[in-house]
Amino acid sequence: MTGEPGGKAEQMRAKAEEMKDLAERTSDPDERERLTDQARRLREQSGKESGQDMGGQGMTSR
Repeated sequence: MTGEPGGKAEQMRAKAEEMKDLAERTSDPDERERLTDQARRLREQSGKESGQDMGGQGMTSR
């Protein structure tokens, strides 16, 4: 998938979704919190990656 626009961001979003699903299924509250936090960070990072894939231009000008 290297070289594809949005490829890395899409992979990160998929991994975040997988972690969120695991968190929902686990019975350990500490593990659930850890997985949920990791999923949130991956989603945030994927948003930044997708912005970079688009060149990061035009996103701040209004």
